[in-house]
Amino acid sequence: MSVLANVAVAFVAFLHLAFLVLEMFLWTKPAGRRIFGLTRELAEASKALAMNQGLYNGFLAAGLVWGIVAGSFEVKVFFLACVIVAGIFGALTAKRSILFVQGLPAAIALALVLLGR
Repeated sequence: MSVLANVAVAFVAFLHLAFLVLEMFLWTKPAGRRIFGLTRELAEASKALAMNQGLYNGFLAAGLVWGIVAGSFEVKVFFLACVIVAGIFGALTAKRSILFVQGLPAAIALALVLLGR
């Protein structure tokens, strides 16, 4: 079960690395604007905020990778819980789909981590 849990944690880390790339490097590009439904003007005006958000997603990914590499139950639980809270907050304040794109994979990974202990 712990191998499956680590695969799930790695998947969540991969998602957050992808969010980093989207928010830090592709936000104003056609693909990024299409994914986030932004006009060119809004993307340009919010670019700095998106880059900051992308950096935070990178920190979440780094923490999840750290938990896997260190084999630390506590680190994985902490960072997965952070992702879940971010997913809930994003769903309440920005877009409901964030809960499913961000929060659900983290909740599944957390369940697997807890079951694998």
